[in-house]
Amino acid sequence: MALDNKVIITCALTGAVTPKELNPSIPLTPEEIAEDAYKCWKAGAAVVHLHMRDDKGLGTMDKEKFKKTIDLIKQRTDCNVVINCTTSGDNRATYEERMAHLSYVKPEMASFDAGSFNWMPLGIFENSPQFLEQLGLKMKELGVKPELEIFDSGFMNIVSYYVNKGVLVPPCHYQFVLGVLGGMEATVKNLLFLHEMLPEGSTWSAFGVGRQHLPIMYATLALGGHIRVGLEDNVYYSKGKLATNVMLVERAVRVVREFGKEPATSDEAREILGIKK
Repeated sequence: MALDNKVIITCALTGAVTPKELNPSIPLTPEEIAEDAYKCWKAGAAVVHLHMRDDKGLGTMDKEKFKKTIDLIKQRTDCNVVINCTTSGDNRATYEERMAHLSYVKPEMASFDAGSFNWMPLGIFENSPQFLEQLGLKMKELGVKPELEIFDSGFMNIVSYYVNKGVLVPPCHYQFVLGVLGGMEATVKNLLFLHEMLPEGSTWSAFGVGRQHLPIMYATLALGGHIRVGLEDNVYYSKGKLATNVMLVERAVRVVREFGKEPATSDEAREILGIKK
């Protein structure tokens, strides 16, 4: 089956903020995160997006936590899931701490949050021009595929700036993040607007936070994009019903197939994204 009929399902397993009190299925320890990663891969996720938590359950950029988690995933010899690491898992971290794990664990993908904004009501989500240039060059040096996190339309121009400087190498992969208070609202109209800004030859994915999860998923499939699910973005399966990561992946698989497409395997995802195996 042609790759243009394949949809990459990414599962964002935990995030940096949401506590277990909101949903006891949120994985926090390396063991829990690795177990969820494996189960989600078995269920049909081609990519897992990893955040780490410290012993108090708060987001951390501790490179040893990343290494332990990834080592536990790789101990499953049948598992070849694409590992995508955050670079923004702790707003207390320095620029150096946000990048230290990249050379240490060498993930295939990592997030590149393409700008700064007021993440309401938590504070400023800072991604300065200086940091983004350092981050892009580090990923280029290590051969890590950047996932360009787009929270607002102006971020597309920031990406273009770094492409023109040679910091980012096209074709790029964009992740449209809709529904964060301070960024673009999770509406189909906004998704369509971002989609129309994509450079030719790009790959892209999208998700809506919380209750807008499903409308953005359906619209993304209609526009030919890839999708992201997971407890980082949405702790409910439906109104009043708590989700697990596996439940969200299994539903995404069903939706993709009902749409007439097929979930991409991890190796197919690598081919689509231009990641060397």
